[in-house]
Amino acid sequence: MLNFDFMLTTSEEAFLNYWSKIRTGYKTSIKPLLIGLSIGFAIGTGILLVIYLGWYERANMQANTQFSPILFLISIMGISIFMAFIYRNYQWENNEQRYLQINAKLSRLKKNQANAAIDL
Repeated sequence: MLNFDFMLTTSEEAFLNYWSKIRTGYKTSIKPLLIGLSIGFAIGTGILLVIYLGWYERANMQANTQFSPILFLISIMGISIFMAFIYRNYQWENNEQRYLQINAKLSRLKKNQANAAIDL
């Protein structure tokens, strides 16, 4: 069997090895979930800053009349969990697409080389 490793760049080879090992466990991994949670909490903190610093006066007046701290904290938690879920799925889809593209490139290169060998 021929070795086709020379046809891929080193970064493609490294990614192919990396993703083939962890692709099944990535959707249940805790690291991307924690990154997504931190993004969600950052968005919630930004919302709190906008309300408490009074940048948007109308929103500040509305928050002062109908503000429920418990509901607001539950909303921030909901945003954080949603962002964590979306971030993890987004990262997995991007990596899976790249993995499939590299595999398609590798199979295309193998097919072209096999056809070239037959033509000889």
